[in-house]
Amino acid sequence: MWRLPGARAALRVIRTAVEKLSRAEAESQTAAGAMERAVVRCVPSEPKLSLSFALADGSHKNMQRDQSEPLGRVLSRIATNALKGHAKAAAAKKSRKSRPNASGVAACSGPGPEPAVACEPVVKLYYREEAVAEDVLNVDAWQDGAVLQIGDVKYKVERNPPAFTELQLPRYIMAGFPVCPKLSLEFGDPASSLFRWYKEAKPGAAEPEVGVPSSLSPSSPSSSWTETDVEERVYTPSNADIGLRLKLHCTPGDGQRFGHSRVLESVCVVEAGPGTCTFDHRHLYTKKVTEDALIRTVSYNILADTYAQTEFSRTVLYPYCAPYALELDYRQNLIQKELTGYNADVICLQEVDRAVFSDSLVPALEAFGLEGVFRIKQHEGLATFYRKSKFSLLSQHDISFYEALESDPLHKELLEKLVLYPSAQEKVLQRSSVLQVSVLQSTKDSSKRICVANTHLYWHPKGGYIRLIQMAVALAHIRHVSCDLYPGIPVIFCGDFNSTPSTGMYHFVINGSIPEDHEDWASNGEEERCNMSLTHFFKLKSACGEPAYTNYVGGFHGCLDYIFIDLNTLEVEQVIPLPSHEEVTTHQALPSVSHPSDHIALVCDLKWK
Repeated sequence: MWRLPGARAALRVIRTAVEKLSRAEAESQTAAGAMERAVVRCVPSEPKLSLSFALADGSHKNMQRDQSEPLGRVLSRIATNALKGHAKAAAAKKSRKSRPNASGVAACSGPGPEPAVACEPVVKLYYREEAVAEDVLNVDAWQDGAVLQIGDVKYKVERNPPAFTELQLPRYIMAGFPVCPKLSLEFGDPASSLFRWYKEAKPGAAEPEVGVPSSLSPSSPSSSWTETDVEERVYTPSNADIGLRLKLHCTPGDGQRFGHSRVLESVCVVEAGPGTCTFDHRHLYTKKVTEDALIRTVSYNILADTYAQTEFSRTVLYPYCAPYALELDYRQNLIQKELTGYNADVICLQEVDRAVFSDSLVPALEAFGLEGVFRIKQHEGLATFYRKSKFSLLSQHDISFYEALESDPLHKELLEKLVLYPSAQEKVLQRSSVLQVSVLQSTKDSSKRICVANTHLYWHPKGGYIRLIQMAVALAHIRHVSCDLYPGIPVIFCGDFNSTPSTGMYHFVINGSIPEDHEDWASNGEEERCNMSLTHFFKLKSACGEPAYTNYVGGFHGCLDYIFIDLNTLEVEQVIPLPSHEEVTTHQALPSVSHPSDHIALVCDLKWK
């Protein structure tokens, strides 16, 4: 591990030099006395620390010891392990000759012609050239930069060096679409880490070993790979890369230190992309991140994989869509490119599979400066992302509609109205819909805060009265957050509301009230009718207006998605145009090979008043 202050460019130069050292040079360095590594992982929240090192006989030791244990016990165990390693090596070689051995263990000569017997080596820990007392506790003894000596072999102690705990490339890669590795670091951060991308010199030039996953295989000979000159976390393959596999060399860092590098090779070759996508023209309006005064907001139902992969979806809902275009690996490429191309400050997503959030969206959007939170519903959930350079997450106030309605005193009056209609009450309380509420604070001005709400209301066409009650719960809860907990903060309310502009739900939101005789109270027939009047506190507007449709499938098209804003505190600066009707219907309907969902993202730039 290196310790080197200085510019990132200088670090790359040094790393390049290290990578180009020949094997002979590396061996000569070792022969000259370069120290081995002993890696210590010690965190306050865990009772044990781990100690990892390799004995010179080739055996690797990974010890788990109590942090409160005296150092002497660990050193004694290390000596025992070294002695065992020597015995195994000696047995393997069937050697009875007395000699110093590779593990640093000395041989003790017995009387007469008896063969030499190995003795435990001297094991010491030094810090700043002074021996550490054996009664010092492990948590204090194993300091970064200390030296562990086992016989004649010395190890440099690295305490909590930057390290990747997870590192993975996507399973499906397409030309023109960003490749975002999934990674997790301990004691480091991606911004301080180093990345370098390679591609095969020619198709099949660097085939992985049989039985070894490509993502874990060792680096192939340099002649098989060509540098791409891309030294960022994200790589976007070009058409020239089609048919080639990719390799990523990455070194974890924390701004001062670098851990040991890892090498990943893609399990697949780069495939051809679909050509022009429905969102490509929209990206012309969102090439740059907005200035601090603006909040670019996206609301998008990305179509959960749990729904896209059903037989009903393939044969009834989306029979016009090529089967491969419904596959998650394919759609994820399109979703990542679309979302990252909007350069948004706030993104609210619906129908997000848990694995898609953690394995696809987080790696991709994090690489472009966004951080996200997730709320599970049942089979899928909601995700809200925010730009870290503009906002920090102050608090979360998520609820389940039916739980809040039953138990939160805030909704006591609404519940008292609903219990008068048992059939309707039963249906409302069976729904699993949730509301995600995040309070964000400006990183530039701590007095600026904003309440971002995200939801996906009940879907059934006859569920109008259920959506009305869900919206009443949502608005009461948002009022509590934005008025009681954080008085006067602006509200952005995004979601798939499963309601067209002609419905009672939309009327209720925009007008602030709904009469008890509205037809939606009997949306599922007289048996479930529940007449009640509702009002809410806000003055809300649909920031993107009322598009002809935000959902376009074979049997239906209509406007179901909205970004509602509080007119008292926010105004619309710009609405990003939706795809043209020709683009949407190029492949009959959505989803398609050029569009990953059956919904269309809403994108607008908002401004504080």
